[in-house]
Amino acid sequence: MNKSTESKSTKSVVQSIRDFNAGRDPERLALKYRAMRKSAFGFLRGTNHLFCETVPDSPQLRSAPAVWSCGDLHIENFGSYKADNRLVYFDINDFDDSALAPCTWDLLRFMTSVHTATDSIGFDDEEASRLCSVFLRAYSGVLREGKARWIERSTAQGMVQKLLKELEQRKRRDFLDSRTIRHGKHRSIRTDNGKALPVTSEERKMVFAFMAGFTAQQTNPAFFTLIDAARRVAGTGSLGTERYILLVEGNGSPDDNYLLDLKLASPSPLTRRFAALHPHWQSEAERIVWTQHLIQPYAPALLQPVAMEGRPLVLKELQPSADKVQLDQWNGKVGRLEELMTTMGEITAWGHLRGSGRKGAAVADGLIDFGEDGSWSEPLAAMARVCAGQTRQQWEEFCAGCAAGGCEVQTKE
Repeated sequence: MNKSTESKSTKSVVQSIRDFNAGRDPERLALKYRAMRKSAFGFLRGTNHLFCETVPDSPQLRSAPAVWSCGDLHIENFGSYKADNRLVYFDINDFDDSALAPCTWDLLRFMTSVHTATDSIGFDDEEASRLCSVFLRAYSGVLREGKARWIERSTAQGMVQKLLKELEQRKRRDFLDSRTIRHGKHRSIRTDNGKALPVTSEERKMVFAFMAGFTAQQTNPAFFTLIDAARRVAGTGSLGTERYILLVEGNGSPDDNYLLDLKLASPSPLTRRFAALHPHWQSEAERIVWTQHLIQPYAPALLQPVAMEGRPLVLKELQPSADKVQLDQWNGKVGRLEELMTTMGEITAWGHLRGSGRKGAAVADGLIDFGEDGSWSEPLAAMARVCAGQTRQQWEEFCAGCAAGGCEVQTKE
């Protein structure tokens, strides 16, 4: 690659990222760019829009049945959550970029994440390929069976089982104590732990006004009485978008308060790529909530679309960011990761089956036939390796562009 080609390539990657993130909160956008510079996997997490733009067309995408897709499936977009029935489940937990897309899209994105995470998690390319094969076998096996199930404590295995058993012991007060400061019989949200930042006076006024209107429409308005609000710091891709932690009265102060997550719903980059498949929605929040209710066996508590000053947002009970499998705890035992890949492959297929036949998605028989075919597996796995190489190159170009002053927000190491 000559210097002029390299300069043009670097500019195109950096410019795409700058354009996509325009208008975000500078303080949290700096945190996002810092996370993206740390590793190729961090970069992949923060640039799903770039992935959607640059993955080449292929028969594996054109001929696959359409499903309701997570849209941003990677190894850290699975986690535990408490549902409306107050039971804890382990499932896909991010639907911001959900869309109707070929079923192979989720698989490609996931396997690309496995290959880009080798340095972060500590396994080599050969092991990454083996883990992807385990994932695809589990996915195909579920499709052939044609029945959607789910993971909970009694059916979990390995690292997921360990996570769910640990969560069984956690008390609401412990979670509140980790995210708030107690002042006698009252609490306020902590902004000194890297998980939240103070709101401005204008933001506080806006959020309190929104919650006052929202509360008035609820059957149990006292539950949603707002006590405090802060800007939330979580994830990578969404860092810098409008997002708040809300501390509400819940079932009583101070130890039965609830924490809520209020997040701006943005358009999915995947709907632009597969625009011909995309149905009409009243709002982006409606798309996210509808898809999440469809794909998950039970949706997170309080999940619903809302609007604040005309902008669509998603409201739900706050799920702790720590409630994910700690991937670095595989401790050199590949069998632990293979168990995890099996679980994630099954969960992905169960979600695709739950959405079958809905709003343009393929019927279950089409997915069963696809699982029985299997001829697509090896070409798709090879494509994931190519996409991982492309992602690493883009990451290097991004880092070079930032070092040259091309990033809109400069990070401080």
